[in-house]
Amino acid sequence: MKDFQENLSLPVVAAPMFLISGPQLVIECCKQGIVGTFPALNQKTTEGFEAWVIEIKEALKAFEEETGKKAAPFGVNLIVHMTNTRLQPDLEVCIKHQVPLIITSLGAVSQLVDAVHGYGGKVYHDIIKKRHAEKAAEAGVDGLILVAAGAGGHAGTLHPMALIQEVRKFFDKTILLSGCISTGQDVAAAIQMGADLAYMGTRFINVEESQADEGYQKMIIESGAEDIVYTAAVSGVHGSFLRPSLEAMGITEEMWKRSAKVDFGSELDAAKAEAKAWKTIWSAGQGVTSISDVVPVGDLVDQLKSEFIAAIKAQAKLLDTYAQ
Repeated sequence: MKDFQENLSLPVVAAPMFLISGPQLVIECCKQGIVGTFPALNQKTTEGFEAWVIEIKEALKAFEEETGKKAAPFGVNLIVHMTNTRLQPDLEVCIKHQVPLIITSLGAVSQLVDAVHGYGGKVYHDIIKKRHAEKAAEAGVDGLILVAAGAGGHAGTLHPMALIQEVRKFFDKTILLSGCISTGQDVAAAIQMGADLAYMGTRFINVEESQADEGYQKMIIESGAEDIVYTAAVSGVHGSFLRPSLEAMGITEEMWKRSAKVDFGSELDAAKAEAKAWKTIWSAGQGVTSISDVVPVGDLVDQLKSEFIAAIKAQAKLLDTYAQ
């Protein structure tokens, strides 16, 4: 087993989602045996971020003492970019509290990796193309998160099979696959394609413990894969968003097809310009097509595990036909 996978009940990491993932979601995921994560920037200050880390650590410690069971590790997403002035203080919090998993985005830096390795932590890095994966591998990361076509957030455009094969040629550590993974069968498919772990974001928007707006969850239930728009109009970097939320903000198809970010001050009316785009324009992946409810994390993990086991057993039966 690679890294901490032997401590999981299912090979799943619940992805850190901006404005969505908080302590309650992380704690419940870890109690259920899957990795729970959140972005440090979901808290407005480093002090608030540290309070969340302490809350999660104390809750998981109490769970282990009360049940005798081992919780899955938790992780924190750090944005490694010159525009993130909180990177160093937030990293210091992670080192102080020995956060088990650090997920880095927008930059893989060997000094950060070394700092995390110094206390025994692991570093996984988001990538959407081979070149990014090679740079992260050179920085010494422990795992690569392959954000393939169809994923939510700042997704890539490569098919997951091709992306995994390209990365496996030079990277023999942990690989996580992201993109359209919403069911246990999807998790099994990710493992069959060569991933070690499935990285699930959109499905965990629609759990009771998420911080998502009810309207957001309802839109996911009502949407299909064709309702996901891949555009740079929201942040200046291509990402996947729910079409109805773009249209509600007055962003037309002509606008979202441009390669540049929409100027919310001049292209939309004053009232809409005042809205905070990321709170009003909702991201999701094409995996919405498999989501039809909002359930507690515990129920979702039970369902995923049942589907995963059924899928693996069905695959095993194929040996009777083809292993001749």
